[in-house]
Amino acid sequence: MVTGGAGFIGSNIVHGLEAAGLGPIAVVDRLDDPAKRLNIAKRRDVEVVTPDKVLSFLAGRADVRAVIHMGAISATTESRLVRIIKQNVVLTRRLWNWCAEAQVPLIYASSAATYGDGSLGFDDDNVLSALKALQPLNLYGWSKKVFDIWAVEQVAAGRSVPPQWVGLKFFNVFGPSESHKGRMQSVVRQIYPRAARGEACTLFKSHRPDYADGGQMRDFVWVGDCAGLVLWLLENPQVSGIFNSGSGRARSFADLATAVYRALGREPAINFIPTPEDIREKYQYFTEARMDRIRAAGYDRPPTALETGVTTYIRDHLHTDDPYL
Repeated sequence: MVTGGAGFIGSNIVHGLEAAGLGPIAVVDRLDDPAKRLNIAKRRDVEVVTPDKVLSFLAGRADVRAVIHMGAISATTESRLVRIIKQNVVLTRRLWNWCAEAQVPLIYASSAATYGDGSLGFDDDNVLSALKALQPLNLYGWSKKVFDIWAVEQVAAGRSVPPQWVGLKFFNVFGPSESHKGRMQSVVRQIYPRAARGEACTLFKSHRPDYADGGQMRDFVWVGDCAGLVLWLLENPQVSGIFNSGSGRARSFADLATAVYRALGREPAINFIPTPEDIREKYQYFTEARMDRIRAAGYDRPPTALETGVTTYIRDHLHTDDPYL
């Protein structure tokens, strides 16, 4: 079962599961957005469940082999506290408890947003004191921190837990099946239309002397690598804990924009605009996933290089008549 299975990362996981012959798959999502329907339109071995029916769907079932919980309110601008607690914390606890009772593996989406401004680093340490010290910059990141702490507390207290439990802190993911995300689309997806028309794209100016304009850095990770990590975890049920999911290498927004133009056979054209004042003080200048712990657990697949991922995304999806997996 994949919650958020018609969304961005979720639909890529569903695609990977089906390709690996791991169906049938219950996709928990709302399909009121045409783009989300298209994200799973080619899947042949899925059953769609609406989010309000997920717990009744699970009740009494003995045929669920794993729960992959990607569904959440992921907008970093969400300000409705009760709504975000209900969706991102309470529901995840209920799924955890069901998995613990049924002894079914649970893989859930945490987030790199838990790291806040990055001043405390990007170590995916599972020590409670380290988790509690993190200071997310928005309610979305806070909700993921709250659940990560709760999960580790369950383990530390010796309570009943799923036989495998994994929280994945996704960094700046890009790739196919994100067109429904609006303002939350990856920078690749936002730059592409301008670059395809031969126009200049826009990036934020730097407001710090130690970074050039467009030199702000992120850990950009190809969505196929994120889906591949989930499949690897299912193959390795002895691995549990909270882990980063990134490339392990920070690259600049200028590098990213250049890769988009190069993939289209064009010279980069970038205009720089001031970072909006309402986000300027909270704007991150550097993120980079530490991947040591998942590597130590046995995950040895190399990350997709930024330029390779961008070229694949544009060539096989954005610059075609059929962009869907």
